Amino acid sequence: MTWQPQPRTEVRKPAAPLSEAAFTLLVQGVLDYGIFMLDPQGYIISWNAGAERIKGYRASDIMGQHFSVFYPPEDQASGKPGWELETAVAEGRLEDEGWRIRKDGSRFWANVVITALWDENGVLQGFGKVTRDMSERRAAQHALIERRRLFDHLVQAQETERRRIAWDVHDDSIQAMVAVGMRLELLAQRVPEPHSAELLRLDATVREAVGRLRSLTFRLHPPGIDRHGLVDGLSSHVEDVVAGSWGMAYSFDHRLDHEPSPETAITIFRIVQEALLNVRKHAGASRVDIRVTSADRGVLTRVTDDGNGAPMSRDGARDHFGVIEMRERAETAGGWWSMDSRPGTGTTVEFWVPNPLPVPADTDGAP
Repeated sequence: MTWQPQPRTEVRKPAAPLSEAAFTLLVQGVLDYGIFMLDPQGYIISWNAGAERIKGYRASDIMGQHFSVFYPPEDQASGKPGWELETAVAEGRLEDEGWRIRKDGSRFWANVVITALWDENGVLQGFGKVTRDMSERRAAQHALIERRRLFDHLVQAQETERRRIAWDVHDDSIQAMVAVGMRLELLAQRVPEPHSAELLRLDATVREAVGRLRSLTFRLHPPGIDRHGLVDGLSSHVEDVVAGSWGMAYSFDHRLDHEPSPETAITIFRIVQEALLNVRKHAGASRVDIRVTSADRGVLTRVTDDGNGAPMSRDGARDHFGVIEMRERAETAGGWWSMDSRPGTGTTVEFWVPNPLPVPADTDGAP
């Protein structure tokens, strides 16, 4: 056995602790956090560059002033600054988010941590205070919430209009055409041939048109989605339409952490409905598989068929509009949509939409 030299393992000495001067330089140079100290009564005794950037005060302007100057008048009147120091003393630290005031009088949304500082004898020496400007994050949160509200209003308006059109078609057009069909049938019984046969053919044409209109009203406003939720609504739709009317085999797998909001459920339902309609029209498929699962704080949905894999838009603009509609619905909801269609292997439509939990708002409108 030949001896092989072993590589040396270098043992590093532990790094020297950061000196007090170096630590002070670190704190003073931080720009993203306002870091400063208060004496036991709440008067400012240190100030870093981050505090100057966030609050607008130079050290020479603010040193020696009480930290309550950063609080809006309503908080000063309620005694909030003093209460926060008392809480920090009682619990060791306090964290809070709320409005604070810059030197120029403008407000910003701040995250604040106040830590009580004690010496080795347990005597309170003051407080360390760290402030972060959260205005941009809060604005982004509000923008997302507002976008969600607008999306919800849009979906509700669309569904209301669809429902109105479905009712109008059912109560007006369909009823009128049914009456015409009955009259044609009666006339066919009273007139001789060949007029009778012609009237019966007209009657059959009217009945076919009535059937198409009823199918249209069902697509416009399928029963169940707004009463029973996404899973029951999709399950009923697939059972009635895919299996019942089209005679296709199917599977429906669902694993949701929580029921989507009505607007999200309707969005998912409509995209699946359009995907299934395209399968019926173009795929030449015998089976379709639908899977709805929770993923990445949203709902991931996949519709796969075993058809010919032909592009959905091959027959022109009308079908292309269906593809555009699916994509726009998903993207308007803040999600994405994709389609993988390959000849001989079928087509998969996949999309994801966010499914946030309801976000309560507090009294000052903060998320």
